[in-house]
Amino acid sequence: MPQTALILGATGRFGRNAVKAFSDAGWSVHRFDRHGGDLRIAARDADVIVNAWNPPYPDWAQQVPDLHRQVIEAASGRDLTVIVPGNVYVFGADTPGPWSTDTPHLARNPLGRIRIELEEAYRASSVRTIMLRAGDFIDTSASGNWFDQIMIKHLRRGQFVYPGKSDIPHAWAYLPDLTRAAVALAEMRRELPRFCDVPFSGYTLTGKELAQALSKVTGQNLALKQMAWWPLHLARPFWRMAPHLLEMRYLWDTPHQLDGSFFAELLPDFAQTDLTGALRNAIPETVLAQFPQRRRTPLSS
Repeated sequence: MPQTALILGATGRFGRNAVKAFSDAGWSVHRFDRHGGDLRIAARDADVIVNAWNPPYPDWAQQVPDLHRQVIEAASGRDLTVIVPGNVYVFGADTPGPWSTDTPHLARNPLGRIRIELEEAYRASSVRTIMLRAGDFIDTSASGNWFDQIMIKHLRRGQFVYPGKSDIPHAWAYLPDLTRAAVALAEMRRELPRFCDVPFSGYTLTGKELAQALSKVTGQNLALKQMAWWPLHLARPFWRMAPHLLEMRYLWDTPHQLDGSFFAELLPDFAQTDLTGALRNAIPETVLAQFPQRRRTPLSS
């Protein structure tokens, strides 16, 4: 009988990819609708809950603690595991890297503090938890992230737009790889610590390296252009998202990478998609079609 994964936030970036990864691995996948479902009832038949709920930044303070409290309550007293997509917000701007399982959580900004408190709630609970931590996402379809909304928006013009210092390392994760890792960890969950913090190193790239890799994928010499932040400052009074994007700007100017040694210890045979293939799959078909002899790489099924 297949194991069952209950996916929360199944239409979001991580959730959508998790549905595919768990389904491809032979799991029975249930998508939870938080507007019409009862989480306690839905959790009864689950072996794993993938908590991919992620409201917009402006709603974090109001919604994030309650959403995760609901998950902890639904999972408490049951023999199941909760997988939470973690991020690098907890570390803060002045924390030496590479960031690992043992790196202290020193963030002081509001969004960072919300994430720290979220993780502490799981750690303090009795719920078996896997915190799968990654950097910025590279997705296989436009999903409103930095990569597709800003960086590759003007590839047709031969431009790659970067939000930060182009000569410092930045952590990235290809979502199909990250969610395959979630499946692999779920399948060995009983061998893991009750609260298991697993950094996923993914790709560590400077803006220049990312531009060079995209130039290789597209077959053209892309111009690296610096993103202007001043429009966000002007938009602060009118756009709820602007102050939070500015709050997190430090990550584009802070060299960082995730230490993948614990992940490699747990999953020594895990094969990551090569960067060229990941970037090719992240560029929309309509854009790739403009570049001679360029095709998306078939996704594994």
